[in-house]
Amino acid sequence: MDCDWDFQLKNPGLASSELTNGVARTGQRALLYATGMDEEDMKKPFVAVINSFSEMVPGHMHMRELAEQVKYGILEGGGIPRETGTIAICDGLCQGHCGMRYPLPSRDLIADSIEMVVQAHHFDAMVLIPGCDKIIPGMLMAAARLDIPAIVVTGGPMLPGNVGGNPLFCSSELREFPGRVEQGSCTVEEMKKAEEAALPTVGSCAHLGTANSMCMLTEVLGMSLPGCGTAPAVSNRRKRIAKQSGRQVMELLRRGITPRQILTREALLNGVAGAMATGSSTNLVLHLLAIAHEAGVELTLDDFDRISREVPFVCNLQPSGKYPIVSMDACGGIPAVLKNVEPKLHRDVMTVAGKTLGQMLDAVEPVENDVIRTMEHPQKPEGGIAVLCGSLAPDGAVVKQSGVKPSMYRFSGRARVFNSMEEVDAAVSAGTIEKGTVLVIRYEGPKGGPGMREMLSTTALIMGRGMDEDCALVTDGRFSGATHGPCIGHISPEAAAGGPIALVEDGDEIFIDIAARRLELKVSPEELERRRAVWKPLVKPRGPALAKYAAHVSSADRGAIIELENSACQ
Repeated sequence: MDCDWDFQLKNPGLASSELTNGVARTGQRALLYATGMDEEDMKKPFVAVINSFSEMVPGHMHMRELAEQVKYGILEGGGIPRETGTIAICDGLCQGHCGMRYPLPSRDLIADSIEMVVQAHHFDAMVLIPGCDKIIPGMLMAAARLDIPAIVVTGGPMLPGNVGGNPLFCSSELREFPGRVEQGSCTVEEMKKAEEAALPTVGSCAHLGTANSMCMLTEVLGMSLPGCGTAPAVSNRRKRIAKQSGRQVMELLRRGITPRQILTREALLNGVAGAMATGSSTNLVLHLLAIAHEAGVELTLDDFDRISREVPFVCNLQPSGKYPIVSMDACGGIPAVLKNVEPKLHRDVMTVAGKTLGQMLDAVEPVENDVIRTMEHPQKPEGGIAVLCGSLAPDGAVVKQSGVKPSMYRFSGRARVFNSMEEVDAAVSAGTIEKGTVLVIRYEGPKGGPGMREMLSTTALIMGRGMDEDCALVTDGRFSGATHGPCIGHISPEAAAGGPIALVEDGDEIFIDIAARRLELKVSPEELERRRAVWKPLVKPRGPALAKYAAHVSSADRGAIIELENSACQ
């Protein structure tokens, strides 16, 4: 062998050296040459660019452009970018039918798919490009699990539509149009015009739904650069952030800063505080718990409950308020919100910017306007999400209290029980729901669905018919971030696991007290035991993917995580 060739192309401390270094890796080097690399490229760190581009999802259609900017940044920073993909499901397209059983399971599948490609190909770092509801938490879970230098570039919000002279129209309001049509307060022609104009650009839906909640959370957690959480999808600033992120991941690699140094308990508590301050989607409860699990950090519903009482709701954002996300961005975005609730935050947490949160907030001026309020003059004195417990939900339930009218904070009604979303939607559309009813939708939990569907079609029908001060809804399923009204979800234990919700019968009294954090089924323990003795769980049809999911998924109060023996993160 020619002694000039030792094939030690790069630092053996880099994971990618397993592909490039040594005589035995001739086959691997040949494959890299086939991709267009040369020997100089093989001497540099390999950086995965995980792109969730999809032509079916408005929030993901522009990600090829973002990926190109990320790759430019990586090259400038001295790395070799290699783009690969993962799946992306649009929750909005899945609403109201059986397809909604798949988005939440896809979260964990995305995390697994990223683990597989990164571990198999020995990448040294990664830039993750998600945009919508379950893709962002799936990628954050993967980052925490793999713990290699990583940065997230979210897709950003779309611009609001202009419907009926309202230039701030968001799709969350559009979902209520079918109910209005049924009630006669809106024509089919008006609905048709609205649906054509409501979503005018690419990006995640313009309101504070789960997608934008997760984009903002990612910035709060310190896993994306400042401004990334709210910069519009179609803005040149979004492209600049993408390029800067590519350069910055190389700095993280040089400094040895990894996700678990960022996703500490203190950072996750900041994430909870940010969710409370903004009035984010209740889905963030599931996702923060799952991210914490992957990061090896303890986080429970008790933390959410405590922080919701301490951090006020300060953002006037749709669907609970008036403005779309781009209005918040124009007022300073997440840095401005965090500055206004700074006394409730842990300042010394590290971020992907290479600075602590406190160092970044020192450069931010406080703001006070109609979009972003202060702690002294908040939208509401408590956080946007409340955790309820009681005889109907011994292990907990959640409600977006920022979207509930004060008259419904305390409500008592008679149960009307449904075993699926389709059943209750038909009843609401038929006009058979009486005032004072508590709609109970069960067997829609993580195991029972399977997949824990969102009940947006139901809540939209209720809101569209103006029933949000006459009825409440409780379920072991989930709610969209677009939901507002007296809608309580994530009831744990779920019906499929034998939770009390499985034993509810038509006519039972259910008592809700959001201020006191109570959710009670007014049925005696003796009667519940009698019912349990004859109870048989309802098992819904499911294919192989959902069957595997149902066999291993945890309850909602633990984040609907996948529980396997010997699955500790390595």
